[in-house]
Amino acid sequence: MNKSASVKVYHGYGHKHNLVVYGHVFKQRAKTRQIYSNKIFVNILHLLKLFILKPYSFVNVRLQFFDQTIYNRTEHDGFFRFEWEATEDVEAGWHFVKVEAVDEAGNVLSAGEGKVYVPHITQYAFISDVDDTVMVSHSATVARRLRELFIKNPHTRKTFPNVAEHYRQLALSHTQEDQPNPFFYVSSSEWNLYDYLIETFHYHKLPDGAFLLNTLKRWKDLIATGKTGHEGKLLRVMRILDAFPNQKFVFFGDNSQQDPTIYAAIVEKYPQNIAAVYIRNIRPEKQADARSALDKIELKGVKTCLFNNSEEAIIHSKKIGLIK
Repeated sequence: MNKSASVKVYHGYGHKHNLVVYGHVFKQRAKTRQIYSNKIFVNILHLLKLFILKPYSFVNVRLQFFDQTIYNRTEHDGFFRFEWEATEDVEAGWHFVKVEAVDEAGNVLSAGEGKVYVPHITQYAFISDVDDTVMVSHSATVARRLRELFIKNPHTRKTFPNVAEHYRQLALSHTQEDQPNPFFYVSSSEWNLYDYLIETFHYHKLPDGAFLLNTLKRWKDLIATGKTGHEGKLLRVMRILDAFPNQKFVFFGDNSQQDPTIYAAIVEKYPQNIAAVYIRNIRPEKQADARSALDKIELKGVKTCLFNNSEEAIIHSKKIGLIK
């Protein structure tokens, strides 16, 4: 193995006829083992390391999934995306995949393992934004957003009260404990923060799910973290809907940036696939705009809820029969 190369594989998702796995290949990447410290400088140093990397452009990659081998090539930023159809039936649950970066002669430069999630066939699926929907992030203000990132670690980042309890109830909505509804976390945050987010959600006992994030950023672009990619977010959500046409989706977002507009555009195209849209009201000055977007959504027969806290959202979910 080439120690100057590394392969990072993110949680994928899909079903027999449409499986998707994402990842990156790096030429260089800072060692980023998280130390859960209350010391500000320890947390700052760790975060900076997440943005110190050199992508491996246009290198060959191959994915191993059971007896199948699928080939691809990384993009200019080292990003790869595998999309394939399984040759055999795939049981619901998590399945391991292996991705190798290989040179032109077929020699393995590096390898990484990941997982692909095949949801159970349930009535509902959930797509949630992350910043200011699940986690307190202050996305609309550069200084406060960077402060949250720099001085907090995954164990000290705050999630909104009762959001984890709400999501756990939704994971079991109209299904059994061993067959939970799938969750997809779609964010404008970058892939740099993938492990950070996975650990934050695990620590706060939020449902497992597949994360779909935004294009990598380098350290010089750190000040712009989480501020771009809304068009990409729209496309990522629509790809999920296309992959699971037989499930009813429930969206969660907030009114700090573009979620109401994005979700309204999706409902316009897929009204029959959406059961409800929830928007956390974290910016009262934008409440009227959010309400206007939700009114358009309701005209398509989709339930909506503009809520100030998760208790209100839980009450609404019980009212419309999502949870008991």
